Amino acid sequence: MMKKEYLSQAYRLDQRINSKLEQVESLNNLATKVNTTLTGMPKNPNRATSTMADAVTKIIDLQAEINCDIDRLVDLKREMVTVIKAVGNKEYQTLLELRYLCFKTWEQIAVDMGYNVRHVYRIHDEAVESIVLPQTWH
Repeated sequence: MMKKEYLSQAYRLDQRINSKLEQVESLNNLATKVNTTLTGMPKNPNRATSTMADAVTKIIDLQAEINCDIDRLVDLKREMVTVIKAVGNKEYQTLLELRYLCFKTWEQIAVDMGYNVRHVYRIHDEAVESIVLPQTWH
């Protein structure tokens, strides 16, 4: 299981990056939303500015997190490419790259490789067994 956990980290990190990008988009929408209500009551003129400033601060913080996550993802993928290329079988390499670097579904991999899905599962199990994890994962 440790090998699959290692291989799955890039996908999970990619999902977190995408989630944060959606949050940034939502905060951008909130920051640019103009919400005026006409009433006879005076309002605090700083309230809208403060809401926008809070949103902008959160956007900047999230973008910094996203940049750090992207850097980690690039480094992780570079390391994973090295691990996958160390596998002796080219068919195994292709399957591992399609699954763990390109994040393709089993069905997409089967079509790309010209196999049925069951055969892809079998090859995948063999490919994972042939992986030698980096020292940091032992």
